[in-house]
Amino acid sequence: MGTTLEYGSLEAGRHCNYYTYDPSLQFELRRRCDPEELDWGESNLREFGAMIGHTVADNADVADDNPPKLRTHNKHGEVINEIEHHPAHIENERLVYEAGVIADVFESPPGREDPVSFPYHFGQFYLMEYASSVGLSCPGAMTGGAALVLDKFDDGSLQRFYDGLTARDYDDLMTGAMFLTEKQGGTDVGANEVTAEPQEDGTYELYGEKWFCSNIDSEAALVLARRPAAPDGTEGLSLFLVSTHDRDGEPTNYRFRRLKDKLGTVTVPTGEVVFEGAEAHLIGESENGFRQMSEMLNAERLYNAIGSCGSMGRSLLESKVHAANREVFGKRLDEHPLMRRDLAEMATDHEAALAFTFEAVEALHRRERENDDEAHRLMRILVPTAKYRTARMAVDTASYAMEIKGGNGYVEEFVHPRLLRNAQVLPIWEGASNVMALDVLRSMDREAAHEPLLTLIDERLDSVTHPVLERLAAEIRDERDGLANAITAVGTSDSEYAQTQAKELTDYIFDVTTAAILVEQAQWQLDVDGDARKALVTRQFVNSYLREHDARGITGGGELSTEAFDAVVRYAAFDPDQFEDLVVMN
Repeated sequence: MGTTLEYGSLEAGRHCNYYTYDPSLQFELRRRCDPEELDWGESNLREFGAMIGHTVADNADVADDNPPKLRTHNKHGEVINEIEHHPAHIENERLVYEAGVIADVFESPPGREDPVSFPYHFGQFYLMEYASSVGLSCPGAMTGGAALVLDKFDDGSLQRFYDGLTARDYDDLMTGAMFLTEKQGGTDVGANEVTAEPQEDGTYELYGEKWFCSNIDSEAALVLARRPAAPDGTEGLSLFLVSTHDRDGEPTNYRFRRLKDKLGTVTVPTGEVVFEGAEAHLIGESENGFRQMSEMLNAERLYNAIGSCGSMGRSLLESKVHAANREVFGKRLDEHPLMRRDLAEMATDHEAALAFTFEAVEALHRRERENDDEAHRLMRILVPTAKYRTARMAVDTASYAMEIKGGNGYVEEFVHPRLLRNAQVLPIWEGASNVMALDVLRSMDREAAHEPLLTLIDERLDSVTHPVLERLAAEIRDERDGLANAITAVGTSDSEYAQTQAKELTDYIFDVTTAAILVEQAQWQLDVDGDARKALVTRQFVNSYLREHDARGITGGGELSTEAFDAVVRYAAFDPDQFEDLVVMN
C-alpha cells in the first residue's frame, strides 16, 4: 500500500531525493520494467535521484547564472571555435554521464549482462530533468539520438564516434547534436541549401550555413546536406557526421558565428554555424538522409516529451512543498478547498503525461529490442501526440506553479522563472504543435497508425474487470467509439478540413488513450496492491477531459475530500470500498 508523503518537511523542491518523491515514476517502472531489472537498478535510481536533488540541482543554479561563452579568437588574434562552460556545468555532465544516463541503454552497465531497457533509461533521464538544467538534458537527448542513428545506419566506419557517444567515462565522451535548421528552410527541411562536396579519400566537405544549432560544440553532430546533382526537396538530402576536429586532430573548417540570446535554456550553447569546407562523413545510404535523420528526430521528440514530464514533476513538487508550508487565513494553503482542487488537477495532469509518454517509450522498446513492426506503427502516432500534448502541459504547469508561489515565484532567486523559461521551448523544439498534429495525420494516412492505436485502447479496456471501475471503463469505451468515428471523418475528408481538425483530433487521441491506460493501471493496482488510488486519478482525468457537465459542473455539488486529496496529491493508499462513495470535483 502507498506511503503518504509529507511535503511540509521540505523547504523547497530541492535537497531531497527526486526518486523518493516521485511515486508516479516508481509506478510506471514497476509496470514496464522486468522485476529483475528493477531489483538490480532501483538502488541506482535512488542514488541518482539523490544526486540530482542535491549536487546537480545546486550546480544547475550556478551554471544558469554563468552560461557558456563563445571565444572566436585567441590572444594572438587567430580564429578559434571554443565554447567555455562553467566548472559547475562540467561537474554536472561528469556526474550524469558517468552514472550511465546515456551509456547504459546502449552498452551493458556494471553488474548486468545486457543494456537497460528503454523504460528504465527514460526513467533515469526523466529524473535528470528535475534539476531544470536543460544544458544536461538537451545535449544528453541528442547524444542518445545520434548513437541510435549510428547503431542503425553506420557500416562500422564511424565506430569511434559511436564509442564516444556511448562512453561511460567522461574523458572519452563525445556529445551529439542535430544541425537541421537553416534560415530559409525552418520546418521546410526540403529547402535546405548546405552542400556536400565529395573528396578522393571518401569524406566530404560541407559548405553553407545552419541557423539554429544547439549543443554547438558537439563532437558528433549530424547534419543534412545535398550532394552534387542530388534532386531537390527532402529526397535529395544526405546525412553526414561532422566533428569539431578532423581525423588529424585539427579544428574542422567551420566556425561558430555567434551564440543565440535566448529566452531560456541558457546553459545550452545554441548558435549559428558556417561550414567552410568542414570534413564530414556520410552516414548510411546517400539521398536517404532525411529518413535516417527522422530516426533521431523521433527520438528527440520522445526525449522532449519525457523532459516535459520532468519539468511538470519539478513544478508540481515546488507547488506541493509551498502549499504544505504556507499558512493563509489561519490554515495551511493545501487545506483550502480551491488549492486542493488545483493541486489534485496538476497532479493528475502530471501522472497522465507520464502514463502516455511511457506508453510511447514502451513501443520504442518493443521496436528496438523485439523488431516489432506493429510497435513501429504505434510509435508513429504516439510520439508526435506525446510531444504535442506534454509540451503544452509543461508550460501551463510551470506558469501556474509560479502563480501558486506568488510574488516570490516571479523573483529570479527562486527556480520558477527558470522553469517557465525552459518549458517555453518544449512546444518549439523538434517541431511546433502544428507540425506534430500534421505528423499525426501523416502517420494515419501513410501507415494506418490509428489501427494499432485503437487496438491498444481496446486491450487496455478489455483487461478491466473490477466492479469499482465499471462506470469509468464504460465511459472511456464510449469515447473510444467517438474517437474511431472522428478518425474516420478526418480520414475521409479533404485535406484542408483534415488539417483544420488536426489539433482537435490529436487532443482526442491523447485524452482517450490516456484514460484507457490509466484505467488499466487502476485495475493492476487494485489487483496487486489492493489500492484504489490510481482509480481516483483515472476518475479525475476522465472528469476533466472526457465528461460533459451541465452548467460546467458548478451545479453538480461535491468537493474533494481529505482522503481523496491525500491519495492523489500525497500518494496515500485509498480503500476500494470508499471509492463509489466519493464525489471528486464534479
